[in-house]
Amino acid sequence: MDTVFLVVALVVILAGAELFTNGIEWVGRKLRLGQGAVGSVLAAVGTALPETMIPIIAIGFGGGGGHTDAVGIGAILGAPFMLSTLAMFVTGIGVIAFRRQRATATRMVVDTTVLVHDIRYFVIAYAIAVGAAFLPEGSTLPRLVIAVVLVGIYAWYVKGHLDAEGHDDEEDLEPLRLHRLDRSGHRMDPDVPRMVVVAAQVILALLCIIGGAYLFVGAVDRIAASAGVSELLLALVIAPIATELPEKFNSLLWVRRGKDTLAMGNITGAMVFQSAIPTVVALVLAGDSWRVGPDSTLAFMSAAIAFVAVAAIFLPMWRTARLDGRTLLVGGVLYAAYLGIVVGAVMGYVTVG
Repeated sequence: MDTVFLVVALVVILAGAELFTNGIEWVGRKLRLGQGAVGSVLAAVGTALPETMIPIIAIGFGGGGGHTDAVGIGAILGAPFMLSTLAMFVTGIGVIAFRRQRATATRMVVDTTVLVHDIRYFVIAYAIAVGAAFLPEGSTLPRLVIAVVLVGIYAWYVKGHLDAEGHDDEEDLEPLRLHRLDRSGHRMDPDVPRMVVVAAQVILALLCIIGGAYLFVGAVDRIAASAGVSELLLALVIAPIATELPEKFNSLLWVRRGKDTLAMGNITGAMVFQSAIPTVVALVLAGDSWRVGPDSTLAFMSAAIAFVAVAAIFLPMWRTARLDGRTLLVGGVLYAAYLGIVVGAVMGYVTVG
């Protein structure tokens, strides 16, 4: 039965991702925003909701204590790691798979200014958040100050995108999927949907994405429990794979359509969001659990690998102002390496901490 739930969840998430990518582009058109703001802010925040809810529920409503806090911390650290490794790898595979349909083959036509802007803020925010994990136990006030700083950094990041972006007048958009259901609006203008219908499609898509992600996570959780899989492995690796599915599917859809800035911005924007907002939840509600120690070294190792992945993928792009889909495959290598370490630690073959 759980296998059926997995399949149903994937279908629901795929349908939601299709509706979302189509709808969020129309939101950008209506608000006169460019691809950077649409992908890195609107799409990133929307598709980051499933993985963001896990630590909020685990830490804020899990009754406190080591177990629920550990699950929440693992989910918070797992999201940037998955985005910077596995999501990049999947996007790179998509670029290679669709290369014959793309005018530029494996070369990605991206606005490097947008991506550099995202990565700069990610590195700064995540470095500050991870640095807070080295504060001594009981450092409540410094952690609260850092939490305020992180919120300010993300607000400034969003402002930068909105101020810098202009409307892409020449961009062709596919018809809004729900436009035909709005009969009166379709009669008035068969090409341009009303904002209320655009908003309704985006909300419906988000409900599908969130519902499908939680159905997927629940099924994976039950399968892992019946198979005796470690809670650490579940929190760090398995659950983030499920909750990062929206970003992966959205990026694949945009890569297939040749909208590479949207595809990459969806991931890098989500990385900035995950480095700032969920970490604030940990700092404010579970400050003493957000610490590097013998029991958390393995979890925080994922942050180090995330930084390595970012450097390997985006430093060459920054130097050459070019990005090739094959470069993204390095994320898969780093993901596999970390997965091997986690599995080895769970089975007792590797000692960490």
